[in-house]
Amino acid sequence: MFAAVFALLLLGYPVAMTLAGTALISAAIGIATGTFEPSFLIAMPSRLFGIVTNQTLIAVPLFVLMGVILEKSRIAEDLLDSMSSLFGTLPGGLGLAVTFVGMLMAASTGIVGATVVTMGLMALPSMLKAKYDPALAAGTICATGTLGQIIPPSIALVLLGDVLSNAYQQAQLSQGIYSPRTVSVGDLFAGAIIPGLMLVVIYALYIWITALTRPEKAPPASVRVNDSSSIFSSLAPPLILIVSVLGSILAGIATPTEAAGVGAMGAFLLALTRKSLSIEKLKAVTRTTTQTTSMVFFILIGASLFSLVFRGYEGDELVRNLFLDMPGGIVGATIIVMLVIFLLGFVLDFIEITFVVVPIVGPALMAMGLDPVWLGVMIAINLQTSFLTPPFGFALFYLRGVAPPEVSTTAIYRGVVPFIIIQLFVLLIVAWQPKLATWLPSLLYH
Repeated sequence: MFAAVFALLLLGYPVAMTLAGTALISAAIGIATGTFEPSFLIAMPSRLFGIVTNQTLIAVPLFVLMGVILEKSRIAEDLLDSMSSLFGTLPGGLGLAVTFVGMLMAASTGIVGATVVTMGLMALPSMLKAKYDPALAAGTICATGTLGQIIPPSIALVLLGDVLSNAYQQAQLSQGIYSPRTVSVGDLFAGAIIPGLMLVVIYALYIWITALTRPEKAPPASVRVNDSSSIFSSLAPPLILIVSVLGSILAGIATPTEAAGVGAMGAFLLALTRKSLSIEKLKAVTRTTTQTTSMVFFILIGASLFSLVFRGYEGDELVRNLFLDMPGGIVGATIIVMLVIFLLGFVLDFIEITFVVVPIVGPALMAMGLDPVWLGVMIAINLQTSFLTPPFGFALFYLRGVAPPEVSTTAIYRGVVPFIIIQLFVLLIVAWQPKLATWLPSLLYH
């Protein structure tokens, strides 16, 4: 089944159709040969009903709407102007401004493609004009753009949280625990904050040290410093919006779905007060939100059918036994899974990996004793790294699509290497010190 999926994806077939089609053909072959129990397919309608009535997943279109409004209403552009004037005269100041705005964009859009493209269109010309090394400029934009994978409120974490919650319950039921503990999207949001901020800080340190040691790569820009009131007016509204959305989730005041609704309405009101949302832009916002949401749920339906047929062939038992027999026990199994997810990140988007791979490997790993929040954060950082890694990293393609001709593909590849090393370093630290991911959720919710 996996081999067929990869072959069809490489031939260019749509992901959702590939997953569902492979599953149905595999089931048909199994029924014809007497190796697959047809009653498994009877569970499909209830699975689909479970998807469309899932309260947590309503957060997806609302967070997408919030992010697209902030992107289309030029709020990010004003943020970059203000941050550039604030940091611009410092060594690597423009790079620091791009990192900070990229972090806020990641927290507001949660979609890697949207953040990389927006930052590429806004920041790359400014950095090249300020005589930044093209490789450093491209690497900074790609790396900060992928922060949308790990910094909450992230679409990736919403989807991952929902899938891990189901996988965690399965893992406990397989161990004979019939009143299973739960893990929520809020737990994952809280777990991702410290690793996400670590990445931002180390990115900023790298840019600053590069500017100090090799000033020709990141010269201080001669920019006009805006007055503090204009900086505050452009910085405060999106910051208040992001803090209120994330804060309400972490404080337990609102569920991720409720907070996403508040965030979408807040972004809409923010765009209205700035008179930056015309009817044409509003049409573009709703169209983009609908397309993104439809894509996510269509893939989820295909992946749900794929995992159901995979279980019908006792594939989950095969995976569990494979992990138990693996040398190195739980450590060996975790390393193999992380390596497979990293490699899959070259050819699959995070949505496919979350919906197809995590439900299969998640229950087996958590039944072996792994903490679900730590596992979720590790997967998110891992996927973020694979988004950056040449030659197939998605973020590199997104930037290549909007970068001017003078920025070569080689420069983009060269620029992301230090940031990949930083990400692997943070991944190893979180693996070595799991409390970096588990401490805040245990403090807030237990």
